[in-house]
Order: sequence, then structure tokens, then C-alpha cells
Amino acid sequence: MSHADTVLIVIDAQESFRRRPYWRDEGAAAYIDRQHALVDGAGKAGIPVVQVFHVEDEGVFSEASGFVTALAPLRIEANAVFRKRRHSALVGSGLDVWLTERGVRRLIVSGIRTEQCCETTTRHASDLGYTVDFVSEATLTFPMTDAAGREWSAGDIRARTELVLADRFARIATVEQALSASLRAAA
Repeated sequence: MSHADTVLIVIDAQESFRRRPYWRDEGAAAYIDRQHALVDGAGKAGIPVVQVFHVEDEGVFSEASGFVTALAPLRIEANAVFRKRRHSALVGSGLDVWLTERGVRRLIVSGIRTEQCCETTTRHASDLGYTVDFVSEATLTFPMTDAAGREWSAGDIRARTELVLADRFARIATVEQALSASLRAAA
């Protein structure tokens, strides 16, 4: 596999989330730093960057809201942009066709929310035969409370996602590991 077979996907890194009641600034700066490092590193390595936005008919995820834009201060010069209405970026967005037409076999997954659209896209991609690097440090999520009343921190949720994806659906990788694997494959 060469890095020409690889694409970085940035899922739902959009302003819509700042308008949701569960938004927390905690963790956002670290996420943005790692997401920038991943996007910038992909650009330097010649890895195409795909940006995916979640859209809905109404509310803060609607195009009319004005919030379906990159999460500030992210700077993403995407090679392609897709819009999705499902949890998996590979359902109904046209991304699957775009990847197939370009012979892509390896995906680097990042974005918002760790356990929802990022994890779902990773599982779906793995089932379709893609090799996936899940860069959890370049994902963001927020605390959640389960049915028993236990609050799961963003760290708890990230650890759970890594546990269920690792060696089954994806390799859990740091920014540097995901980028260096692309460079090694290209050599």
C-alpha cells in the first residue's frame, strides 16, 4: 500500500456542536491542536484530506443555520467535502464512491464525536475491507450519563471506543503513528 492509497477523513468537525447543550470547552483545545497536526501532516505527506459535515433538515445541523462550517479555529483545505445524514460517513454521502474511484484502501479517521460518527464510520469502513487507523487523540467527545445515572467522562468514552475498535476494526494510532505508517508504505 502506498500513501496514494490513503485518505484522511475529518468527520463532523463543525460549529454545529458548539450550539448543542452538551458542548464543553474542556478538551476542545487539545483536540484542535491534534486535528491540525494531523491535517497539516497529511498535507505535507501528500495524503488527501476529506471533510465530512453532518446535516439535518432543521436546527443547528441544518445548512440554513450557518453552523455547518469548520469548527473554529480549524483550518482544513480539503481535497473533497461531503455531507452526510447518517452516523457513518460512508452511507448516502457519495464518499464511498469517491474512495473506490481513487483506489483508496486505507483510511485515517478523526473528528467529532469519538463514539458516534467516528466509531461508526470506522466499523463500517472495516467491514467494507478498508484498513483503518483511528486517531482518537484527534477526536472529540463530551461526557454522557447512562441509564443507571453514571456519568461517563470524555476520557472514559474515548477509552471504551479504543477498547472496542482496537485490533478488531482499526489500529488505534497517534497522529505521528498514522502519518509515519503512510510514509513507510510509500517508501
